[in-house]
Amino acid sequence: MNKRRLFEKRNDEIHIGRGILRILLLVLCVMAGAAFLQELYHGMKEQERENESGLQEWLEQAVLDDWMPGFSVWQTERNSNGSNLLDRLILENVPIFLYCMEQPEEYDPDILKESDYNELLLLEGTDENRKDIEEGSLEYGEDAIHLDKSLEEAFLAENGLAGENRAAGEAMPEEPEDTGPKEETKEAVFHEVEEPVYRYQWKNLQDYTELVKAFYAIDSTTSAGPELLNTEKLLSVDMRMQGNSEEPQILIYHTHSQEAFADSVPGDESTTIVGAGEKLAQILREKYGYNVIHNTESFDKESRDYAYSNSLPVLEQILAENPSIEVVIDLHRDAMPEDRRLVVDLQGRPTAQFMLFNGLSRSARNGPIESLENPYLEDNLAFSFQMQTASNEYYPGIARRIYLKAYRYNLHLRPKSLLIELGAQNNTVEEIMNAIDPLAHIIHLVLVGEEPDAEPDAE
Repeated sequence: MNKRRLFEKRNDEIHIGRGILRILLLVLCVMAGAAFLQELYHGMKEQERENESGLQEWLEQAVLDDWMPGFSVWQTERNSNGSNLLDRLILENVPIFLYCMEQPEEYDPDILKESDYNELLLLEGTDENRKDIEEGSLEYGEDAIHLDKSLEEAFLAENGLAGENRAAGEAMPEEPEDTGPKEETKEAVFHEVEEPVYRYQWKNLQDYTELVKAFYAIDSTTSAGPELLNTEKLLSVDMRMQGNSEEPQILIYHTHSQEAFADSVPGDESTTIVGAGEKLAQILREKYGYNVIHNTESFDKESRDYAYSNSLPVLEQILAENPSIEVVIDLHRDAMPEDRRLVVDLQGRPTAQFMLFNGLSRSARNGPIESLENPYLEDNLAFSFQMQTASNEYYPGIARRIYLKAYRYNLHLRPKSLLIELGAQNNTVEEIMNAIDPLAHIIHLVLVGEEPDAEPDAE
């Protein structure tokens, strides 16, 4: 009996143990099933999210491709090279990085720092004479700065002067051989043109594209746009001199004072661009009654590279000591291929052409360059435009088109700031000095407010 009970007891224990084991196995199965279902659920949700994300990305890419193709291409390039959007936006707004991207064979952007402000002015100094306009690459070497000959010829034809004046690029005719004694010829004397020989029809130049065709050459590194180049706005800015001649009114200086001409005498500063600046100052003083300071300090004697950097503190000091100065003129000399001469026949005198130059402080790639801010940009543009208009109406053919470039070139110091490229290295000193007379008259016309007519539809 006792054995039977013991057997039954053990049998019950075995059944209980098996029941517990079954329960444990059931719990494990339930837990495993729950884990599987949870994983399956998360997997389905992830797939759903991926599908939604993929659809969203596809929609975003489709919109970018249709409405912002430039950004779409940039986004693709960014993803391929691992660049960071914020980094690129910051770095590309630094002019030195912009320039380095344009000149990858010479500069390594990885070693450049945003704080290298001197490098910015170095770029201005080395980049000023590198010109390229939208019509195509026109570089003739490191110092070349030029326009398409066809543009200038088109302008002369527009004014009805083709064949009457020498178009840019034509060499002066050779002197005839000496065949014996000649009668002494009277030297041609400059006479101010009292009335315009040509009048713009402003109603035909309200469109931005037409305005650019008539007046400007835009370098490929920069961008302008109708918000900057607007006919009515450019004509309406008052450029008249506000002060009187009891205090300094005009400052003339030379960022590149070492620029000389075809027959300049070595060591004789009067035959260089500095001599041209002195003649301009003299005429403005004696003929037109302005109070002029001519600074002849050299900023490029050792190197042109930092000429703008060197000149800036000097200019700031002069202007701080003479706050009455309203007009700041940086007078330069251009550089051209040897077979290209910037000469017109003006009143029987071989006369060098000049070009007005504006730095826009904005790049074609990124727009405004914040670190080269110019609060007087619109005034600068109005001043050069009104100068160009007076040049074309009174002395057609003497002025090349206004050149627009990306950087600032110290034009931010006064509203009436000018950078003038007078002739080139293959002009003679005589041709350069002959150009000073009409240039001084044109400056005077704008400063007294006689030109241009501010009415857009004026005849």
